[in-house]
Amino acid sequence: MAVFTSVSDDDARRLLQHYDLGSLVSLRGITAGIENTNYFLHTTRGEYVLTLFEVLTAEQLPFYIELMTHLAERGVPVPHPQAMHDGRRLTTLNGKPTTIVTRLSGGFEPDPGTEHCAQAGATLARMHLAGADFPIRQPNLRGLPWWQETAPKVLPFLDERQADMLQQTLKEQTDFAATTGYAALPSGPAHCDLFRDNVLFDGTYESPRLGGIIDFYFAGCDSWLFDVAVTANDWCIHRETGAFIEDRLQALLAAYAHHRPFTPEEREAWPMMLQAGALRFWVSRLYDYFLPRPAQTLKPHDPRHFERILRLRRDTPTEPLP
Repeated sequence: MAVFTSVSDDDARRLLQHYDLGSLVSLRGITAGIENTNYFLHTTRGEYVLTLFEVLTAEQLPFYIELMTHLAERGVPVPHPQAMHDGRRLTTLNGKPTTIVTRLSGGFEPDPGTEHCAQAGATLARMHLAGADFPIRQPNLRGLPWWQETAPKVLPFLDERQADMLQQTLKEQTDFAATTGYAALPSGPAHCDLFRDNVLFDGTYESPRLGGIIDFYFAGCDSWLFDVAVTANDWCIHRETGAFIEDRLQALLAAYAHHRPFTPEEREAWPMMLQAGALRFWVSRLYDYFLPRPAQTLKPHDPRHFERILRLRRDTPTEPLP
């Protein structure tokens, strides 16, 4: 179970004394995730998620907590951080920064169809627009500088063909980031990790209803097109090969563009940004696989998945944005 820091019922009861969320009914650890300790927190007032942060620091966390609050207050379906009696949304429990957020309804869809993709795309666009006036600026901490820093650490574990692709792609992304075309891309707060398991759905497979977007703790200010590319690279593919499923891809992109039309600069940058989305997760999965944290209790994801996707995005022509 992905619980690095234990929380007892008595710990939870003492914490709840600082909130107006009722009394503890039950506390249950959540198995998903490798970055934070999470518990489902059921009280006499409702259902919440208790998170203890294992990696992010108290200095970094206000961006994420206030961004979720900003989006929730503008009607975007995201977890809403709860305020304590003194107004703070971030506290400390068992030596770790801690927050309590609302628990959203639904579960994730492991094999999303076109309607799931359309609702994800539309909600992502709404989230970008709602976050445009968010006043706190924090870069994507897993963006280009992190790729540049981390690539040399994983290169010794790669064969020559893999190393060549990693180094060449990283050079191309570095060069692209210095262009006027890149600077012109619309940007702002972005989720940066909108995989299918970070979106919850109610309803049936044929008639789903998006319940919300979760896990904002890789969010940062980046180009919004990067966020779209990360999403498309997970939601709209054949899992075995990484090739796009065209009707799912077009459903996601068209629904996004209905709320926020793509710019000419984004149309030009789309193939490069799909590669960026694949490179980011290939590098991070290589790092987690070969250089895991000592406390990591879950098996790291196979990095070959995003190696295949990156190679395909480099070798296959990309359909244009709608």
